[in-house]
Amino acid sequence: MPPSFDLIGVGSPIMDLLARVPDDFLHRHVAGEKGGMVLVDHDEMHRIVGLLDGEPAYATGGSAANATYNAARLGLRTTFLGKLGNDNLAQIYRHAFESAGVDGSRFKYGTHANARCLALVTPDAQRTMRTCLGAAMTLAPAEVTAADFAGSRHAHIEGYLVFNRALADAVLAAARAARCTTSLDLSSFEVVNASRDWLFSQFRHGIDVVFANEDEIRALFEDHTSDYATLARRLAGYGVLAAVKVGKDGAWIARDGALHRVASVAVADVIDTNGAGDAWAAGFLYGYLRGWPLPACGDLASLLGSETVMHMGPIIPQTHFDVLRPRALALGPVLPM
Repeated sequence: MPPSFDLIGVGSPIMDLLARVPDDFLHRHVAGEKGGMVLVDHDEMHRIVGLLDGEPAYATGGSAANATYNAARLGLRTTFLGKLGNDNLAQIYRHAFESAGVDGSRFKYGTHANARCLALVTPDAQRTMRTCLGAAMTLAPAEVTAADFAGSRHAHIEGYLVFNRALADAVLAAARAARCTTSLDLSSFEVVNASRDWLFSQFRHGIDVVFANEDEIRALFEDHTSDYATLARRLAGYGVLAAVKVGKDGAWIARDGALHRVASVAVADVIDTNGAGDAWAAGFLYGYLRGWPLPACGDLASLLGSETVMHMGPIIPQTHFDVLRPRALALGPVLPM
């Protein structure tokens, strides 16, 4: 029997709170490095939001969730595994996903408020994130089984799950038991710094695709001097397909000794980088799961990532996506009639 779903995303279904702030807001009010993601509790989230000038905007978010959402809009059959909360935000979140074509039957529900991520966007379009996981954090390893992945061909997993090592182990074990191929987005240099040995052990055990950006690949190898092509080859040496994103300089894709350079798509006015890497992964996975050549997968990924940075928040507005989609799909091979 053919699979019911091309892709199952696995991660935290987070509602994003989006706010533009000056650089000095970070210096005065937010501890930690600019551009990173730090988990906070409800009180800390409330404190930072209270210091903003005005109410933040809202958008569905979460790393693997963003990728799944965009993959569905491109045309993949998708579902999502993650825990929603017991509040109105959770209902809004699921409705948005199902409206985009994502199957909602694999969501689980908790007794806490839905997860939230405050994305603080500075004038250079960099986003610094503070996340309160709420109900998403209560997803327990015992709740995840191979049945959650049944009928799915490929599982795309966000690196943020690795902060809960037991949960990440359970997710990968269940996906492998269901015979899914897998991809892992490293998600953040903080994730890598906290789990480097675990990541290498999982690469050796078998992960098909690994996505990393500049900071993540350098953190992984603790190497701040090698070029990104070299680092992509090193990652591919662990038996994975390595997709290393380097922002406005494009990307490198390495597998089995082959190396492909992906050109960037020029953007005149970058508004917000939030979600660009997730859109990149969605485009790549669409092509990869459709059997496209790797350079074409990269070109589609680059197109989606570049469109995302031209809008506030992680989700390309539907009117823009409707125009983008035919251009995106035309990048693939021409199929015989």
